[in-house]
Amino acid sequence: MLPDIDIAQSATIRHIKEIAASINISNDDLEYYGKHKAKLPLKLIDEEKLKQNNLILVTAITPTPAGEGKTTVSVGLTDGLNLIGKKAMAVLREPSLGPVFGMKGGAAGGGYSQIIPMEDINLHFTGDFSAIEKANNLLAAMIDHNLQNKKRSLQLDARSIVWKRVMDMNDRALRQIVIGLGGTANGIVREDGFNITPASEIMAILCMCNGMDDLKAKLGNIFIGHTLQGKAVFARDINAVGAMAILLKDAIKPNLVQTLEGNPAILHGGPFASIAQGSNSILATKMGLSLCNYVVTEAGFGADLGAEKFFDIKCASSGLKPKAVVLVATIRALRHHGGAKKDELEKPSAEKVLTGCANLGKHIENTKRFGLHALVAINHFESDTAEEIEIVKQYCKKYHTEAVSCKGFTQGGKGMTDLAEKVVALVEHNKTDFRPLYSNHLSTEEKIHIIATQIYGATEVAYSVKAKSQLKQIKELGFDNLPICMAKTPKSLSDDEKKIGRPENFTITIREFEYATGAGFIIPILGEIMRMPGLPNIPAAEGMDIDANGKITGLS
Repeated sequence: MLPDIDIAQSATIRHIKEIAASINISNDDLEYYGKHKAKLPLKLIDEEKLKQNNLILVTAITPTPAGEGKTTVSVGLTDGLNLIGKKAMAVLREPSLGPVFGMKGGAAGGGYSQIIPMEDINLHFTGDFSAIEKANNLLAAMIDHNLQNKKRSLQLDARSIVWKRVMDMNDRALRQIVIGLGGTANGIVREDGFNITPASEIMAILCMCNGMDDLKAKLGNIFIGHTLQGKAVFARDINAVGAMAILLKDAIKPNLVQTLEGNPAILHGGPFASIAQGSNSILATKMGLSLCNYVVTEAGFGADLGAEKFFDIKCASSGLKPKAVVLVATIRALRHHGGAKKDELEKPSAEKVLTGCANLGKHIENTKRFGLHALVAINHFESDTAEEIEIVKQYCKKYHTEAVSCKGFTQGGKGMTDLAEKVVALVEHNKTDFRPLYSNHLSTEEKIHIIATQIYGATEVAYSVKAKSQLKQIKELGFDNLPICMAKTPKSLSDDEKKIGRPENFTITIREFEYATGAGFIIPILGEIMRMPGLPNIPAAEGMDIDANGKITGLS
């Protein structure tokens, strides 16, 4: 089978105005970025249509390092729904350059279930990430300027500043740095660091806001640190909000593109689920529901991260209510959770698959905690055997859940029509009673305990000395009523990536907290999770190139 990029480059791509016309968007409402991409105005959002149409969440079991194909399934399902006569659209996140040049590759789907133009989407796209990065770093520059400017100083305590700079690249050397070296003209010497752009609170705010006024209000609520007198300082105190909003004036608008089969797709925002809320923007999701009867969206990594945050943060904040959940699993991931080593993942083993199904079972249980029904999508690989697939199907029956073998990667939409029909049946014939897991009126500790014990399966939660001190600060600052956005490894239901399958009798440890008060949530940092990833031993970037005619190779 051809590499993803060759499939994408050989596809017939329609002019974006044709895609817009298929969902009744006029040419006058398009802001063109070439022939195949366009920004959409927020006026297209119709709040009256949101409850009439159907939101489908695609999530996954605890993934292997390569991922289990949520985007591939999301795109394939969108094409499949259109093939069976439904008006459907994919509404997904934009890729980050960190994974593109690192280990995971891009985030435009794969095989014959892709979003195009694939190269543009996986690289600079429409400049949204750049705008987020600039807005973030403008605030950082203004903070350091305030430290330096004695006449207009807020008397910030440099030791208390929590705002970091960002860059959309895996660069571990920037995690912890010292700035202001070289004399007084170069600023105040202090410790600082970089996060990757998808971990920026600006990214989270863009994805959580409901328009420009709300964006500005949320930007103003960004917590920076304390004065020398102990007073809390926010971005609004630095007078940075207006300039930051200017930089985000285009980034706030969702981006329209298409699938390989010429169906509409909106990409907007790109927060990581391991360290942020992990789903596309509220604005993009609402726009999709305003334009199509079925919207297929996804939440990053496993359901313990992306889906939990999608429900408890995004849906709870916006009033969005999903009608069904598609839980993606691969046979190779089930072999992994059953004890298969890295070099055994492609080797059939009915025994390991059955053992690994415990992880799948936990995620199905978790979905039901939110009052939702799930379908299991078995993302098909050549090494899958009929026996292994049947084991998964029989296992799912114990949970009154159906598993469907999906071949969107090799067949596109026609390999997904079975799943599409079952999704429609689930939406039309099953009543959902969606509800968040917890109330924000609970204390921070209570909310963390609920997530850790009910979603992860932990027996207790432990806090470091630093985290205990920060809990007191959270209460003093009035942040105790905010939802929780756990930052933990995506490789395990626990905070220890070595605990595969369905771990039991373990303790979750909160190392420290970060605050995203503008976005509207508290971030407990679990275990050794990093907000600035590093490159793998052999970065994907080493295999990429471009020829004299501009043809890109090696991108995946």
